[in-house]
Amino acid sequence: MINNSMINNALINRVTVPHHRRFDVWAPIPERVRLVVSSGGAPDEVIEMRRADDRWWSVDDEVITRYAGEVDYGYLLDDDDTVLPDPRSRWQPDGVHGRSRTYDLGEYEWADAGWTGRSVAGAVIYELHIGTWTPEGTLDAAIDRLDHLVDLGVDFVELLPVNAFNGEHNWGYDGVAWFAVQHTYGGPAAYQRFVDACHRRGLGVIQDVVHNHLGPSGNYLPRFGPYLSGTGTSTWGAKINIDGPGSDEVRAFILDNVAMWFTGLHVDALRLDAVHALSDHTAVHLLEEMAIETAARSVHLGRPLGLIAESDLNDPKLIMDRSAGGYGLDAQWSDDFHHALITNLTGDTRGWFGDFASLDALVKVINSGFLHDGAESTFRGRRHGRPIPLQAVPTTALTVYAANHDQIGNRADGSRLRTRLSDRQLALAATLVLLSSHTVMIFAGEEWGAGTPWAFFTSHPEPELGRATGEGRIAEFAAMDWDVASIPDPQEPATFIRSKINWDEPEAGPYAELLAHHQVLTALRRGEPAITDPRFGAHRACAGGDRERWLRVDSGPITVVANFDIDDRTVPLLGAGAAEVLLSVGEVDLGDGQVILGAHSHVVLRRSSAH
Repeated sequence: MINNSMINNALINRVTVPHHRRFDVWAPIPERVRLVVSSGGAPDEVIEMRRADDRWWSVDDEVITRYAGEVDYGYLLDDDDTVLPDPRSRWQPDGVHGRSRTYDLGEYEWADAGWTGRSVAGAVIYELHIGTWTPEGTLDAAIDRLDHLVDLGVDFVELLPVNAFNGEHNWGYDGVAWFAVQHTYGGPAAYQRFVDACHRRGLGVIQDVVHNHLGPSGNYLPRFGPYLSGTGTSTWGAKINIDGPGSDEVRAFILDNVAMWFTGLHVDALRLDAVHALSDHTAVHLLEEMAIETAARSVHLGRPLGLIAESDLNDPKLIMDRSAGGYGLDAQWSDDFHHALITNLTGDTRGWFGDFASLDALVKVINSGFLHDGAESTFRGRRHGRPIPLQAVPTTALTVYAANHDQIGNRADGSRLRTRLSDRQLALAATLVLLSSHTVMIFAGEEWGAGTPWAFFTSHPEPELGRATGEGRIAEFAAMDWDVASIPDPQEPATFIRSKINWDEPEAGPYAELLAHHQVLTALRRGEPAITDPRFGAHRACAGGDRERWLRVDSGPITVVANFDIDDRTVPLLGAGAAEVLLSVGEVDLGDGQVILGAHSHVVLRRSSAH
């Protein structure tokens, strides 16, 4: 709920930044800045810029008027003769090392006036990578596949990062131009067309954004200002400066980026990458400030806007209301749910999966949100996390999944679940995810159990960077005891090509059957209010122990019963009364007060008397 206090706080806490005119640039480091600009193939003009007291540099109004149309431009810093792109560039048509091109986001004629948005809470999200979702790998090509998502019953499309990176293809997490859409995907105009097409079909759009680090190639921001922290590093290198000297403008840079996605590009929510890598010791954490800004922007635009975090902290502060001392984010990814589900389906207990090798772990995650809630994490060698206050946080504040880009792509060979699970197990995983009370997510191709891999791929033009990336992958997998010989070369173009979706697969056979199963599940989710009840106490899971290997989840009149074992299992039902079978997979024998399930079978029941 957004109230006047939240809006007032947004105005109080927001760093005040003047309206920036065309070509203005913040550059406190250089003592001289020159604008290099050209239009229509004319020779470059080099123009001295003026520095204000706040270290923003600008040009005369006459220059802005003269170069009012679409122009290519960049900056010369001090006496260097290398033209650098704009830190806030909207368009890098020649890549991140090339010049910026002006692009007015306000000139696009939107056709989504009828789109009033929807909350991300309890939604069905579909995560995809633009480069591998279609043969063409572009935003315009992806539009032609959106009807598949409508038929599937999806509420939101979540795009892996599209901000500009060096090279032709990449996961997107090596971006260096946060305000620009990758040129190989089609640039900002194609992005606007894609969002417009989604909204016309009733699909919301979530954009994955990376504010915790910058990629290794094409990052010119440190030449302009103190964008990087001088203290400490993260997994990906230097940290972003969000609490040191000069950080007010860096925070404003990030908050303006958040606003751009919501206003200029009509995005409905942002997925915030690895927020545990945001090192912030200020009184108002950047995440809280993002939530304040998003709430204020939502009021102005008159539609729901959301923030979903990826966090390794198991700290409920991220998803608690600001009135209760939290940051006020809408949701966070739940790796605990994924690990507990997949470990018990595959039996793989290597590395961090070891703590989850019991159905009791899955029961705990369903009932209370986190497995590591102050409990020992053997992989970390210490206690980790803290309990979720169940009365103050809804189940929808956790986004759950059986697969995502990390959990598939960060396997040694990028192999999908089909290589490790039977058809029945794939169906069971889908049921436990899509009939959970959380916000849920499907990874592209998972809905039919895609047989194609989704590997880690890069296209660094610098050979030494490509070699370092491949070597780094091998080192990463040491703890998982995976066969390093199976790791494909990220720089090899075939690694990227093999990761593209095969749209012929879902046409027939077990692929088509699993796709139909997903469609039934999304329909059940929409049709049964008990399934999406966001109160933790409304859903109770129990298990038959490590020997019996069965799981039962009761959500009011809806009961899901699953057999994780290869032997038949008899599972007692809660209460008395008749039971209607809504969905079943495998051998199911429904008796008086119990159900007998064959190997890896499961059933969904509606009970006339559940208690």
